[in-house]
Amino acid sequence: MLALKTIRAVLFDMDGVLYRGQARLPGVTDLFSFLTERQIAFACATNNASMTPQQYEAKLSAMGIVLPADRVITSAQATARYLRDHYSPGTRVFVVGMRGLREALFADGYFVEDDQAPELVVQGADFTLTYERLKQATLHIRRGARFISTNPDRTFPSEEGLIPGAGAIAAALSAATDVTPLVIGKPAPAMFLIGAAMLGATPAQTLVVGDRLDTDIAGAIAAGMPSALVLTGVTTAEEVVTSPIQPDLVVADLPDLLARWRST
Repeated sequence: MLALKTIRAVLFDMDGVLYRGQARLPGVTDLFSFLTERQIAFACATNNASMTPQQYEAKLSAMGIVLPADRVITSAQATARYLRDHYSPGTRVFVVGMRGLREALFADGYFVEDDQAPELVVQGADFTLTYERLKQATLHIRRGARFISTNPDRTFPSEEGLIPGAGAIAAALSAATDVTPLVIGKPAPAMFLIGAAMLGATPAQTLVVGDRLDTDIAGAIAAGMPSALVLTGVTTAEEVVTSPIQPDLVVADLPDLLARWRST
């Protein structure tokens, strides 16, 4: 049984938890206000590598959600941090991805973008992906470039429904190259542990709130953190029943989580 009264920090997933597409989900403002009143720190950790933290701050603000950029951790940032720890300055990189990934990798000049002879192919979500870009990435990987993927999410929740995510693009590249990528984002524990340290809490004191068993909840378990699954995104109540991955708490939505928290 999850003891909410022991929680000192919260890491929220974003898509399917705080919003879907451009629509804010119910209860976000009330829950954020409750956490602020209780002096419980919170931030967001998302596998979506398509946008920068500053873009997320603006997107959330447009929906009436106040969250500063320094409280947003993306899989692009986690990927850049991992690569800096393992590769030297000037390493040549070919990117399949969007602004969030490009800025995380290239903003400070540590890595060099190279479409001709890269040492790494780093791939995230790309909503304008072309066959030509996919072909180039395939050829580079087949020539020996290491294949890195920001996250394994096969689908992405939008207002229209579930659409292809970074994991779907990774699957296409794997099928074309017979190479399995090194995946940095959830369910690997790196982003969760970075977030807990940033919020000044231990893993045991940090609650992960997500909508996916295979990434959010599995990642929380890997990081030694308690978890709550909301049923407003990808995972359904029926899938929870049959899954070997089990959260500490299942709630319908954020208002349900807040009601349970208030009652502790």
